[in-house]
Amino acid sequence: MRTLLLAGFISLGSMAQAGTEALPLTYETFEVSVPHMDLENCPSGMDVTNAFCRATLHHEEFHVFAFSYDNESPLVGFKTYSAEGLDALLK
Repeated sequence: MRTLLLAGFISLGSMAQAGTEALPLTYETFEVSVPHMDLENCPSGMDVTNAFCRATLHHEEFHVFAFSYDNESPLVGFKTYSAEGLDALLK
């Protein structure tokens, strides 16, 4: 499934380069497509406001997705962390 999601992101990037406007990833699409966990707060290292965060764990990386509370909750931030620092990140 993660490979399919990555292929989708690559396709969206290709569309943008071809002059076709890419559609934003909304939380509604993310929620049903990507296995994730809800975070109570976004990590302090993410520069987002008025947003909520969700996380995925893949291999040795922890991926945090930030979605806006505004409009249709589009993706407004993304950051990858090493899973080794997970304890500190979640505090």
